[in-house]
Formats: sequence, structure tokens, C-alpha cells
Amino acid sequence: MDYITRIKQIKSERRITNDELSEMTGIPLGTLSKILAGISDSPKLSNMVAICAALGCTLDYIVAGTPENNNNYTLSDGEIKLIENFRMLDTHGKEMVTLVLDKECDRARSEQYSTASPKKAKVLSLPERRRAQTPAAQMPYGLGKRDIPLYDMPVSAGPGVFLDDSLAEDISIPDNFKTKGADFAVRISGHSMEPKYRDGDVLLVQECESVENGELGIFVLDGSGYFKIFGGDRLISINPDFADIPLSDFGEAACCGKVIGKLRKK
Repeated sequence: MDYITRIKQIKSERRITNDELSEMTGIPLGTLSKILAGISDSPKLSNMVAICAALGCTLDYIVAGTPENNNNYTLSDGEIKLIENFRMLDTHGKEMVTLVLDKECDRARSEQYSTASPKKAKVLSLPERRRAQTPAAQMPYGLGKRDIPLYDMPVSAGPGVFLDDSLAEDISIPDNFKTKGADFAVRISGHSMEPKYRDGDVLLVQECESVENGELGIFVLDGSGYFKIFGGDRLISINPDFADIPLSDFGEAACCGKVIGKLRKK
């Protein structure tokens, strides 16, 4: 595309005739027609500047096709590094980074413009049978195995169920540094947290009243269970096919605990 084509393209987009452009620039219609017809091999610089001013574009764009930079951003070293790293990724990597970035931007915007206070998650009462056990964080580890309750009812992408102690069973898990914070386990169902967490995975959960933004947790909303990323005023899935779940849509929101890992499948 040459400068003539770029001028004509902008004229067409803005529906500006040659007569109107002549009036806007002060260039005689005959001279303007010769420029646009390519008859004038070397149009005057003053005429080109006048055309650019009338069309609202830069001389660099008309002459060389260089896009105008309107952001006036000055990038920090860290931002430049992020861009360089992003360009090194393959298509899948760029899609994953873009997904997380979009969700975080949505969360930031919702927190900035929301007038309602996010609901506070209340601690969910856990079975008395488990409360009588020694807290996992206080137990010595590295001694082989220890038992924790496993809730067999699924908690995942869509309406789930309340964690019911009558459906729990004790399972043995490795007693080590990675598992020492686990108070109970949950078997999930669904595909909302793929590809990292899949249907049937058993999650290790540390009991707590709330989790920080961006952390994984087990939540109960109006009696239905969910395994999601906490996003302040919403719950977020890893799988982009699943929409965010606003907490404002529910009457009661509770956090059961923080997900600290998952058991390896044998």
C-alpha cells in the first residue's frame, strides 16, 4: 500500500470527497486530483502535511504506513521483560497467559467499580468426629502414613452438594512436609478446573475460614459445593469454557478450606 492508497482509504472511511478535502486543506482541486491520481511524482511537503492534518493522521503513516502511537506509555524494565517472555511462548502458552490476564483485569475492574462490599465467607462447621483429631499442622511428619476424612460427594463445576460427614471415609495419605497441612480431602467431579485438575482427582484441603485472592479453595454457596479460584467477589474456573460465578448471586457463601495439593493417582 502506497501513500495514495492510504489517503484514499481514509477518505473513503470518513466519506470525504475530493472537493471537501480541497476545501479542508486549501489545496486547489486540480492539484489535489493530480496528487491522488499519481500524476505528481513529488508532491510538496506542505501539501502532504495539510492532507494529513485534514484527515487526522500522521505524516509517518501516510508516507511509510507507520501506525500512530497514541498510548504515550513508558515501559518499565519489568514490563519489557514480560513482553519479551510472552513473545517466547508458543500458541498454547500465549492463550493461557491471556486467559489469566483477562480474568485478573476483570476482577480488578469489578473491585474498582463495585459499590457493594464482597461477601465474607464464613467457616463451615466440620464433623465433630474430625474436630477430636489432632490438628494436622501439629502432628509430627515423616512417620509414614496418617488418616484424614475423604468426602466422596463431588464438589465442582456447577451445582454440587454440601460436604456431608455421613458420606465421608478415612483414607491414608503420606505423612510428609507437602501433606502435613491437610485436614481433609475432597474428590472432585467435572471439567471446570482442567487441564490441571481433572474429574475424579482427590484434593488435599487445609481447613480455614477464607483464602486470599488467586488461591484455590473449596466453597459452599447456598448449599452447593465448588472447587474454584477465589477472585474477591467471584469464583473463577481454570477452564475458559466455564463462566465466573459472582458471589452476589447467592444468599450464603462459605469457605471450607484452602486446597494445598492433590493425591497422586496410583
